[in-house]
Amino acid sequence: MTADLDIPALSVFVFFFLLVTVMGFVAARWRRPETLAHLDEWGLGGRKFGTWITWFLIGGDFYTAYTVIAVPALVYAVGAYGFFALPYTIIVYPFVFAVMPVLWQAAKDKGYVTAGDVVYGTYGSRALELAVALTGVIATMPYIALQLIGMEVAIKALGLHGEVPLIAAFLVLAFYTYSSGLRAPALIAFVKDIMIYIVVLVAVAIVPSKLGGYGAVFDAADAAFKAKGSGGTLLSPAQVLPYASLALGSALAAFMYPHTLTGIFASSGGNTIRKNAVLLPAYTLLLGLLAMLGYMGHAAGLKVTSNNDVVPALFKTLFPGWFAGFAFAAIAIGALVPAAVMSIGAANLFSRNVWKAYVNPNVTSAGEAQVAKITSMLVKIGALVAILVLPTQFALDLQLLGGLWILQTMPALIFGLYVSWFRAPALLAGWAVGFATGSLIAWSDGLKPLHALTFGDTKVSLYTGLLALAVNIVVALVVNAGLTLARPTPAAAIGR
Repeated sequence: MTADLDIPALSVFVFFFLLVTVMGFVAARWRRPETLAHLDEWGLGGRKFGTWITWFLIGGDFYTAYTVIAVPALVYAVGAYGFFALPYTIIVYPFVFAVMPVLWQAAKDKGYVTAGDVVYGTYGSRALELAVALTGVIATMPYIALQLIGMEVAIKALGLHGEVPLIAAFLVLAFYTYSSGLRAPALIAFVKDIMIYIVVLVAVAIVPSKLGGYGAVFDAADAAFKAKGSGGTLLSPAQVLPYASLALGSALAAFMYPHTLTGIFASSGGNTIRKNAVLLPAYTLLLGLLAMLGYMGHAAGLKVTSNNDVVPALFKTLFPGWFAGFAFAAIAIGALVPAAVMSIGAANLFSRNVWKAYVNPNVTSAGEAQVAKITSMLVKIGALVAILVLPTQFALDLQLLGGLWILQTMPALIFGLYVSWFRAPALLAGWAVGFATGSLIAWSDGLKPLHALTFGDTKVSLYTGLLALAVNIVVALVVNAGLTLARPTPAAAIGR
C-alpha cells in the first residue's frame, strides 16, 4: 500500500480536507441564530441565504462529486450521448425562474420546510403527504451513496485502499452536519466550487496542449469509438429523440429532489431564486468543459478497468502530484457538500412528514430538530453500508429508479401552485400508477433509462421517467374528472 501512495498528492489532499473539516464545525457559529434547535435554522439556515450563498449552495449540491466523475466517464464510454447533461441543465433554469419563486413564497407564508408540508397544506391529505415524503427519502439515499462512490474513486487514486479512509471521511461529514446543519455545506460550498472551477479550467487549458490540440482530441476520440463499433462524437439521427427526452425528463426531476428544494427553501426571497436561475448556467458551461475530459481520456491513450477512473487517471498521467492531489481534494470535497444537503433534505422530510405527522404530533420545535439530526445520521449510515456491502452497480441502478420515482411527485407539488381543481385522491392515484408503471418498465428493460415504443414500422425510444409522468398525469386527470362529476370541486383548495 505504501508503495502506491503519491505523497505530494496525499499531502495536498489532506490539507484541503482538514481545511473544510474545520470550516464545517466553525459553520455552527457563522450567522449564528439564537438556537439551532429549530428546523428552520438547522435544516434551512434561517431562510436567509442571499444570492451568492444560494448560488454556491445550489451549484455545490446540484453539480456533485459523482457528476465530476460520471459525466466524463459516460462521454468516454458512449461519446456525444453523454452530453445530455448539458441541455438538461439549461432547460431546468427557465423552470426554476418561473416556478420556484412561487413555491418559495408558499413555503415562506405558511412556514413549510419540505415538499410534504406544501402538499399537505394544499390538499389536506396525509396519504399524499406521506407518498411525497417517502418518495423523497427513498430517492435521496442512493444519491448520497453515489457521492460516496465519487469520494471513494478520488481516495483510491491517491493510493489509499480499503474501507478505513472512506469511513473516516464519512464520520467527518456526519459529525459536522449534525453540529452545524445547512450552514456547514453552505460555507464549504464556497471552497468546493472555487476548487472545481480551478481544476476544470486548468485541465481544459493545459491537457489539449499536451495532446496536440482539440482537433487531435476529437480525432482520437472518434477513432476510438469507430474501433469499438459503438458511440461517436456526434449523435446519430436515431439518438436525437431519446437524447431530448432524457434531457427534458432529467430537467423536470432535478428540482423535485429534497436537496435541491432545500436550497430553494433556504433562499432569502423569490428574487434571490430568479437571480440564481440567471447565474447558475455558469455551472453548465463548466459541466460542458468537464465532459470534454472524457474525450481527452481517449486522446491520452488511457486504459482503465472502470470508466469512473478516467478523470483520476487523466490527472495522474498529465499533471504533477501536487496538482493531482488538489484535483482529488476538489472531487472529495465535492461529495461532502451535496451529501450533507441530501441528508438534511431527507431528514427534514422524515421529521416533519413522518415523525410529526404519525408518531408524535405534539413534538416541540427542539424535538423536531433533534429527530432531523438523528435521521440525517441514519440516512448517511445507510448510504455508507450500501457502498461497503452491496455491489456498486446496485447503487447506480437505484439512482436510476430514484430519478424516475422523484419525477412522479411533480404533479402533487407543482400543480397546486397554479390550479385549485385537483383532488388529493386523483393525484395520489396518479402518483401510485406512475410510480408502479415506471418501475415495472425500468425493471423489464434491465434498469436502462430508455424504453422502446413501436408504432407500426416506427420504433422510438423515450426516457422511462417521462413516460411514467405522462401516465401519472393522465390517471390524475381521469380520476379527478370522475370525482368532480360525483362531487363538485370546493371553491378553494384546502389550506389556501
